[in-house]
Amino acid sequence: MTSAGRIAVVAVGGNSLIADETRKSIPDQYQAAATSSHYVAEMVVAGWNVILTHGNGPQVGFILRRSELAIEELAPVPMDYAGADTQGAIGYMFQRALHNEFRRRDLHRRAIAVVTQVVVDPDDPAFDEPTKPIGSHMDEATARRRAERHGWTIREDAGRGWRRVVPSPFPKAIVELDEIACLARAGFIVIACGGGGIPVVADEAGDLQGVEAVIDKDFASGLLAQDVGADLFLLSTAVDQVAINFNLPEERWLDRMSLSEAKRYLAQGHFAAGSMAPKVEALIGFLENGGKQGLITNPANISRALRGESGTLILPD
Repeated sequence: MTSAGRIAVVAVGGNSLIADETRKSIPDQYQAAATSSHYVAEMVVAGWNVILTHGNGPQVGFILRRSELAIEELAPVPMDYAGADTQGAIGYMFQRALHNEFRRRDLHRRAIAVVTQVVVDPDDPAFDEPTKPIGSHMDEATARRRAERHGWTIREDAGRGWRRVVPSPFPKAIVELDEIACLARAGFIVIACGGGGIPVVADEAGDLQGVEAVIDKDFASGLLAQDVGADLFLLSTAVDQVAINFNLPEERWLDRMSLSEAKRYLAQGHFAAGSMAPKVEALIGFLENGGKQGLITNPANISRALRGESGTLILPD
């Protein structure tokens, strides 16, 4: 192990573990994690100490679907526990995949997953207006019956049925921050803040309590990058670069953006909500709070992007 090297927070999406509709099984997801681990290992070889974060949307959906199928016999799985479940399972996938990748490369490095709690504000406006759909589509009668029984908030979903919705509050603090930073500086590849972190609030006595909510993975990853003083915040996504006027005749792919350009393009509506917009917002927050550089690219082009040959680089003004 080594403490030398710059720190990069690398965020990968939970959807990146689902190659396509025919490959959703756990062994399939492990193979996808192994592919991502190959690119992470290339960063380690290049001298980076990596903190790896990941999404968990599909995986939490699977847990909730199983819970719903058994809901007449077993109590439903609370959201914070579902998030913790995915952190353990996906963390295990990456730990094993990275171990095997390092062994093949004869790299004497270790990966470790940290179950990560993230504090949110109980007065966050998101709690008054839940918007994040989770779980399965239901007919209205079933949805109303379960809402009454379990205290759910439900909404009709664009003609496709009814779904449960939960708040998506903004992350305020990472409980295990010191441990994550210590491990990263010691040379461990740390898997942390899975799914945006397990949402918790502090009660009047100061004790942490889990809440039924979902934290945006990109915002939590940006907060982590900011608070550990990362040299790089890298968002791995489905596209190699960021585009303005996406899917329009005047579409333009960007090699780099300044902070002010990123803010202007975001305000002009160039980035879609729920996809590229939160990524750009997270990078803006990172740079505004002292971050050195942000990068958006897809997994296969990470090494090229770090050499300036691909991706979209975002820099302070």
